[in-house]
Amino acid sequence: MHSFLTYPLLVSLTLFAAPAFAERTMTADEFAQMVTGKTLYFNRFGEAFGAEQYFDDKRVIWAFENGQCQRGIWFENAAGEICFIYDNDPGSQCWNFLEGDGGEYRARLAGADPSQDLVTRKIGTDALDCPLPDLGV
Repeated sequence: MHSFLTYPLLVSLTLFAAPAFAERTMTADEFAQMVTGKTLYFNRFGEAFGAEQYFDDKRVIWAFENGQCQRGIWFENAAGEICFIYDNDPGSQCWNFLEGDGGEYRARLAGADPSQDLVTRKIGTDALDCPLPDLGV
């Protein structure tokens, strides 16, 4: 009898303890509207991870928190994912950009576990401090 009563109690606690969380994958057009002319700052695992500046012509500059910068472009692939190619890596990285119920935005590498998501902590219009590599010190 003890195990019979415990199971419904565990099910009830699990249902009420689970957060009400829904997210929607953004389209490429929605993504472009959100990011063009802006800089997004991302956290990973609750800590500052990096930022990306988005230009009108789909060019981007990514800057890790340590200051290392990479220039690239973004585009939509046939699967509707947002893909990036950076100057120092000819392979593309494809992501899904997700909008949560509370207005937060997450970037999830295609096929990755949600625990690896980049979470937008701030959206601004400031330029990243990434001088061109051949301009000197």
